[in-house]
Order: sequence, then C-alpha cells, then structure tokens
Amino acid sequence: MAMFVHLTSAANAPRIRRAGIRADSRGQDGARGLYCFPVLPSYTLTHQWLRELARFGPKGSLAAVHVRLDDAQEVLAGHYRDRARSAQQSVSAAEAVRRIGALADPRGWEVFLPRAVGAREVHRIRAVPQVAGWRYLPNAHGTRPCTCFGCRIRGEYGGRRLRERHPHPLDGPPPPVPVLLARIGAAGDPGDPAELRAALHWFGMRRRGPVDALTRLAGHPDPGVREELVWAVGSWSTPGTAELLDGLAGDAPPAVGEAGEGGGGRGRRCWSADRGAGP
Repeated sequence: MAMFVHLTSAANAPRIRRAGIRADSRGQDGARGLYCFPVLPSYTLTHQWLRELARFGPKGSLAAVHVRLDDAQEVLAGHYRDRARSAQQSVSAAEAVRRIGALADPRGWEVFLPRAVGAREVHRIRAVPQVAGWRYLPNAHGTRPCTCFGCRIRGEYGGRRLRERHPHPLDGPPPPVPVLLARIGAAGDPGDPAELRAALHWFGMRRRGPVDALTRLAGHPDPGVREELVWAVGSWSTPGTAELLDGLAGDAPPAVGEAGEGGGGRGRRCWSADRGAGP
C-alpha cells in the first residue's frame, strides 16, 4: 500500500473521519479528484505545499490527512507546471512514490487522485506546523515577489506594504469605466487589437463591469483580443458574465477556449512573467 498525505483545513477533520475526502479539486483537463503527495523520509518535502496552500485556502490551520492507496491505483503525477500543458503522466500509486522519491529536487511535484477517498482509506489525521514548505514557487526565497495585479492576493498580510515598496508599472488604479469604453469605441470596428487589449487589461482589475458593452468583442477576429476578454471578465460578478464565458469556451483557438473553460480570473496568471501556479 502506498502512503500519501493530503493537506486540508483542520475544520474538515471530523467529516473526513466519518465519510472520507470528497473529490472537490480539479486536475488537468478538468478531471475531478484530490491532490496529495507521497510520504517521504523528509518531513519538509512531504509537507512542502503547506505554506502555499495556506495563502489561498480557507482561514485557520491546515491538517495532514494520511491516505493509504492500493499500489495499482492509477494517479496523475508531475510538476504543477505540467498540469496546464496536460503533461502529467498517468502512473500507478507505487510508481508515483518511486519516481518522486528518486528526484533530486521534488519541490513543486504533485499527485492527483481522480476520485474521492473513502473513510477506510484514511490512515490518520494529525496537526502539522503551519510554517513548513515554500511560498509563491520553489526557490522563491531571496527573490522579490511579483506585485502585479495577477500575482497579488487581496487582503494578504503585508501586501499593501510590499506594493508600496515595489510598485508594479501595470498596477492600478484603473481608469474609470466611461474612459475605457471611450477607448474601445475609438479603436474602431472591429478595432485595433493592441488598443483593445490595453483597455481590457484595465477592465480586468474591476470586480464588476459593463458586460453588454464588451459582448461584441467576443466575435473579434484577433484571438488575442478574445483571450484578453476572457481574462478581463472571468472574475466579474456581473449578470451575463457566465453566458459570455460559456460562449468563448468553445472558441477554436486553444488559448481562448482553455481560458473560457477555466473561467478566467486575474489571480490565475502573472502579467509580467509566466510563473505557473500552485494547486
């Protein structure tokens, strides 16, 4: 039997003891399941994802759930950056433990189980120190964090002080909505792609926006404009946003279709560099 550890909110411990772990996460190609990591001799490497998950997860402490899986259980194993390229490999649980354990540097690797875990497969649940692991990405220690809108997290501890010390040229505040709409109108029909992408960038910094006024850009001949539209409105709560994203999810260019299926959202990409993302 292969042993893995799954990190989750400590508040979920009673439910997990009673009913197991639900398949609430999304893997590559939209598969439902849960993420875990092999139990290695190194405590730090085994719990490497703890600090990064704490940045995005629920409030409160995290707990480690040890799970026993059959050696022949099929899982996906790979680096987190491979997930976006659908490059993670399907292997048995035992092979995933062997491969990751043999790596000189397994930081950033993950295992995705494409199903839920039953209560009988839970070996134990225990508290863990909340300071283990890396943040942002492996080897980020000593490197200045990116403060662009796509990388920063609203309400993160010390975030405002960090942005004041290291302002990013693409930070806001964004221009008012009438100014942005005027820029889009002045770009012409169908519109200059560079001007439209610049305006949509600023729209992406808002929580709501004029969906009706931007719907026509879903038919723009430039795929870059359509992709930028997805990233701009992906996190909006404005009525009509879901319908617009559903229409773009079936777009022919892969980048536009994948962005539409993912729902966009500025928190999912860095504006200044392609750094990847955690689970």
